[in-house]
Amino acid sequence: MSKRIALFPGSFDPFTKGHEDIVLRGLEVFDEIIIAVGFNSQKNARYFPIDKMLGYIEQTFNNRPVKVITYSELTAGLAKKHGAKFLLRGLRNTTDFEYENSISQVNRELNAELESVFLITTPTLAWISSSIVREVHRYGGDVSKFLPYTL
Repeated sequence: MSKRIALFPGSFDPFTKGHEDIVLRGLEVFDEIIIAVGFNSQKNARYFPIDKMLGYIEQTFNNRPVKVITYSELTAGLAKKHGAKFLLRGLRNTTDFEYENSISQVNRELNAELESVFLITTPTLAWISSSIVREVHRYGGDVSKFLPYTL
């Protein structure tokens, strides 16, 4: 049986406890998860430096079957390149579902072997978003309770 590899793509600016929750629960389903930190063409420049974020994510999943990479290409092609047959995504609410549903259909059209798997975010973490964390951090607030690592 082949290894069940899932790709978990996102801008992860920053990678939050909600993201960590999806990866930890995903590891119950998949043999390996590749966290792909990408550059979203619809978003402005990154708030947190990508090299630091990669280090934080690697530190979070030390000794687990998780690989952290960067990318700036179509997700469907990236999955194929890394042998990932699954795309792991977290859903916080119905707005996330609408967005992710459309993207999953496009990804499936571009890579027929790619199956999107959605996990519902744990309710106690569902309100955390990277944009909220950035805003709190920008104005000097304590973001430690939202992140699985120390900035």
